[in-house]
Parts: sequence; structure tokens; C-alpha cells
Amino acid sequence: VQLVESGGGLVQPGGSLRLSCAASGFTVSRYGMSWHRQVPGKERELVASIDGAFPITNYPDSVKGRFTISRDNTKNTVYLQMNRLNPEDTAVYYCSAQLGQRDYWGQGTQVTVSS
Repeated sequence: VQLVESGGGLVQPGGSLRLSCAASGFTVSRYGMSWHRQVPGKERELVASIDGAFPITNYPDSVKGRFTISRDNTKNTVYLQMNRLNPEDTAVYYCSAQLGQRDYWGQGTQVTVSS
């Protein structure tokens, strides 16, 4: 199992980014997938999840209406579309796959929101 994130970078407040999580070793359409973020000194925070069996998504209030998780089964990839970004969204963003009793993680991609 491997998860590789990409798409992070520097963006101005109010801007948008789309993160990608390319998966290998399993099929993303069959398992729950999620995005998390972490800043130094704080716990990792869930920002979006999508169910494996059904396209049911879930977001915390801090990103609801701004972030959208989706998946492309033909590319075996999960995305996180982030709009109306603000400096509080600055963090390392991680993709995660929930495969049975174990969670797998990518290496993370840095998102910096700054003018």
C-alpha cells in the first residue's frame, strides 16, 4: 500500500488549491479515505473523509463549505479541493486510507497560505 500526496504549495489568502493522493496496492473506491492536516505542536486534525461503500462525505465545521473531497476511481486517486483558503489553513496535509484494522498514511504535502 502506498499513498503519494501532491499539489501543495504557497497560495494567497482567498485562493484555491487542489491536493491529490495517488494510491497503489488497493482500490480507493472500496475503502474509506480521508485527508488530515497538522501544524507543529498540535494534533493531527481530520479535514475531510469519504466513505468506502458510498460517496458519503464528512467535514468539520472549520472547513465545511470550503473543502471538498472526491475520488477518481479510474485514476485510483483521491482529491481535496480547497477554496477560500486562509492563513489558519496552513499545515502539512496528509492522505489516509482505512483498510480494515489499519490506517495507512502518505508522506504529506505542505500548504502555506500567506500574502
